[in-house]
Amino acid sequence: MIVNLPLVLLRKSVGVRCKMVKIGNIQLPDFPLLLAPMEDVSDPPFRAVCKDNGADLMYTEFISSEGLIRDAIKSRKKLDIFEYERPVGIQIFGGDEDSLAMAAKIVEVTNPDLLDINFGCPVKKVALKGAGAGVLKDIDLMVRLTSAVVKATSLPVTVKTRLGWDDKTRNIEEVAERLQDVGIQALAIHGRTRTQMYKGEADWTLIGKVKNNPRIKIPIFGNGDIDSPEKAVEYKNRYGVDGIMIGRAAIGYPWIFNEIKHFIKTSEHLPPPTIEDRLFVCRKHLNKSIEWKNPVVGINEMRRHYANYLKGLPNIKEFRNKLVTLTTEEEINAVFDEIAKTYGCYEFEKTPIELVNYHEKCPVE
Repeated sequence: MIVNLPLVLLRKSVGVRCKMVKIGNIQLPDFPLLLAPMEDVSDPPFRAVCKDNGADLMYTEFISSEGLIRDAIKSRKKLDIFEYERPVGIQIFGGDEDSLAMAAKIVEVTNPDLLDINFGCPVKKVALKGAGAGVLKDIDLMVRLTSAVVKATSLPVTVKTRLGWDDKTRNIEEVAERLQDVGIQALAIHGRTRTQMYKGEADWTLIGKVKNNPRIKIPIFGNGDIDSPEKAVEYKNRYGVDGIMIGRAAIGYPWIFNEIKHFIKTSEHLPPPTIEDRLFVCRKHLNKSIEWKNPVVGINEMRRHYANYLKGLPNIKEFRNKLVTLTTEEEINAVFDEIAKTYGCYEFEKTPIELVNYHEKCPVE
């Protein structure tokens, strides 16, 4: 009987029209695409180019609650958000109830649209100090930490986490119910355990179970290994999630958001970004980086992005070597002009997006 069908199949068979997704008072489009918080990556310059290319909701890099309380410069700097980014969330992490609650109050003053708690960072510096994915070893603590944040702020509170600490403790179904009970308004789940780090293939089976649990009323966003429009649509249909959070695939390829949206609407691919498109994003990313950081830091930190933006161009190494040695925006833009002349007629092929292992560190301020 149809009543015994899984919810995803039931939606298809009765033709239920998907509803707009809401997080508190934040209205998102049907099946929103979220930019994941990534340390040393998802800063305002990177968020700006992702917003231009279709990201519906974005998050800051994660911020240490202890760093905010100590007024650490790097932590405070990460609180910077801009009107054109909205809706935007600020993500914090920590393992102490009082510190997280105090950090939530500090965050609220900066007026983001929501506050996210990181229970997913797997790296040793965070997880082995009882924060990030380390909290997955103590679900009671996770609930207390989350409750403390919800009580400390009027902002919608969301959580990003993983399936569990290891294969023996894949407890995300219990986690989802208990966190919903203490007041979170959305949950993003990465389809790996902490011990997997980013190895192997993300398993979305439990993400689908959480979403299709009749007790769960909040939006559930899936995360992990989305690297093409086809996979986004396949996982949307198979697991019934409310939206997808994209991380590594957007590094050097912010066009993935609009490509997925177009494919969902038309079942057709957009053409690959041209050299003009790529250089436009390079220039904007560089300019925003200089504006937000300062010329020296902005230019230095932009260097790691060029290889990803210019991937696929034949014999690009000479130009790339120039870009990572120049010290002024004018010189760099001159090289961009050279690249435009050299590759103006080059036609990019549609190739799989390589998921970048963007870091093995999460600095704790």
